[in-house]
Amino acid sequence: MGRRSDGAAACGGEGLRPPHRRGTWNRRWPSPPFSVVLVEPEIPPNTGHIARLCAATGTPLHLIEPLGFRLTDRALRRAGLDYWDAVDLRRHPSFDAFLATARPERLFVFTVASDRVHTDVRYHPGDALVFGSESRGLPPDLLARARPGQVLAIPMKDPRVRSLNLADAVAIALYEALRQVAAG
Repeated sequence: MGRRSDGAAACGGEGLRPPHRRGTWNRRWPSPPFSVVLVEPEIPPNTGHIARLCAATGTPLHLIEPLGFRLTDRALRRAGLDYWDAVDLRRHPSFDAFLATARPERLFVFTVASDRVHTDVRYHPGDALVFGSESRGLPPDLLARARPGQVLAIPMKDPRVRSLNLADAVAIALYEALRQVAAG
């Protein structure tokens, strides 16, 4: 597959074009926006990719310390490319500090240990989507504090797969929430 000068992918001589151009999506963006919350993230490129996703969707990104990297980490910066000035990045010393300052409308926490699927809830503007670290997931005390109906999982068919990549899980959940709001 080659690239054409107008940016459309060329396949067999036929151009494939996206259904819309940047900035022309005629659906509603949530107001207030959703929030993505990463609790003790460890891998810089994952957080960088999530930051880029948040910049593209106008979603604040909350990082709960301790972080497994420095915000000046080269791999973090490279993964976010040149979009860092578009990221609404907020850093919190603890989850309780996040709750006190951000005051989210509702929390949805994501874990592999839930029977409730992320598509089984109705998201509302202002909801916070909370994800744990790559190696440990969410701390047990945080999961214990969550309301049962707000503990969600993204389904996986093969039980040999422990979890999805954090950046993939955030993208799946965030775009489902955005899709629901856009659909009205």
